[in-house]
Amino acid sequence: MISAPPSLLTDRGTAGLALGALGPQTGQGERRLSPLLLAVVLVTLPVFVQAPLVHAQPLIATLLTVPLLGAGILLGLSPQQHRAELGAVLVGFAGSWLCGSLFWGWLRLHPLLHLPLESLALPLAVAGLRSRWQLAGAFYLASLLGTAATDAAMALTGLMPLWPAALAAEPGAAVALLQQAALQVLTPLNLGVVLAFAAALLAMSLRLWKRDGTTARLAGTTLITTLAVDAVFLLIALTAPRWSGLI
Repeated sequence: MISAPPSLLTDRGTAGLALGALGPQTGQGERRLSPLLLAVVLVTLPVFVQAPLVHAQPLIATLLTVPLLGAGILLGLSPQQHRAELGAVLVGFAGSWLCGSLFWGWLRLHPLLHLPLESLALPLAVAGLRSRWQLAGAFYLASLLGTAATDAAMALTGLMPLWPAALAAEPGAAVALLQQAALQVLTPLNLGVVLAFAAALLAMSLRLWKRDGTTARLAGTTLITTLAVDAVFLLIALTAPRWSGLI
């Protein structure tokens, strides 16, 4: 996914996000892993872990959905609220992981199929918002929204033709094509389009973060992290395309 770096948050908003992500304190004053921090970690995995794994072993990457989903369900059924919340987030991530593995493993040369495949678990995610799995639905839907925004920005900036070309090319040519795509994003008109999408997602993220409850804040955190990951990916495509996970 390619997007623009998120704008700087206000000091107050940044502090609130950081403290919230750390998680609640235990009776001994120790902090536990919060669902928000777990979401931050999980959003980074598709680019830095899943992409190279799917490129090398698509079947193994797809089958990893089973232990991810199993662990999420076991934790999600825990009577302890903290564990149940972590499990729900993991279930939502398992849905995103499965959809991503199917597309990038076998259909990556067909960008028009990207969003439909990433949306395979959409009905379950929407239904989950009214159940004990609402954090799973929130994580999946926020991730899907980030994906949809990225694909729309790519289409509007004329990058879609470079997508299959770069993925089908030999490593040397793929490097040049990825750098070409990144440079194309930085042209004034295209950069304006990308920044508009980034600003809209950032505004939505901050609005969600200001709401009470873990579900809305989880969705907001997922969106903000997606923007940050997109910015890092753009930087990698410019400076070290071979580390992008797509070659």
